Amino acid sequence: MAERIRSGEPSGDLALRGVAHRLGTKQVLCGVDLTVHAGEVVALLGPNGSGKSTLLRAGSRALRPDSGAVLLDGVALAQRSAAELARELTALEQEPRAGFDFTVGEVVGFGRLPHLGRFAEPGERDHLAVARALEITDIVHLEARAISSLSSGERQRAWLAMALAQEPRVLLLDEPTAYLDLAHQLATMEIIVRRAAAGLAVLFATHDLSLAVAYAQRLLLLADGRVVADGTPREVVTEANIERAYGARVRLLRDDEGVPIAVVPQHVRNPSRAW
Repeated sequence: MAERIRSGEPSGDLALRGVAHRLGTKQVLCGVDLTVHAGEVVALLGPNGSGKSTLLRAGSRALRPDSGAVLLDGVALAQRSAAELARELTALEQEPRAGFDFTVGEVVGFGRLPHLGRFAEPGERDHLAVARALEITDIVHLEARAISSLSSGERQRAWLAMALAQEPRVLLLDEPTAYLDLAHQLATMEIIVRRAAAGLAVLFATHDLSLAVAYAQRLLLLADGRVVADGTPREVVTEANIERAYGARVRLLRDDEGVPIAVVPQHVRNPSRAW
């Protein structure tokens, strides 16, 4: 068992401390600090190239940052075994790929592999977890279909079902609503929020400001690998912050409580930043 680090983070938290990383000559992350608590949904915002995906990869140990630390329950990820970490943390890339043409049921079943011993057959709990994940994501009717035969949106839900079947304590998602129609975008975010309410810590990257504001308790806005703003939707989504991060001038429409509910574009100050 890895030795616990005296970091002060409460149990169930994923904490990134001073995470910095360079890709070639570009500094893609510059000392980013972020803690995602158990039961919390945090959204990563920022333009393309701002460091969102790199930060997610650092948070899952898929990437080892040049400096800084990533802790789960106060223990550095580097100190945890791969098997232990696989049972506690799930990370989904924007476009996962299956090496072979598995059925949806088989793909979702892969989420149980971290809980099985070598050569062990799935038990009742594993079958129940898979069935529940299929039901939660509304793809029971697709269970026998080949993953390659699905639409992009259906595949997205199948991968999410696999992640939920794993029953992790931390869920990292890169653009979880990409390719989904409006109804399934909202349904997916409702699933994520309900799982968080049950104790899951969720960190997801998105370009959709409206979904982030509607479903995340906290937002982290990045630009050029640095944190522009970190806080509630009301604190982070401001005209000044959006112009600073995206180079775009906008006007925000807010509800009676001052929470932004719509972004009305004005003009792009720096087209290269916006794209």
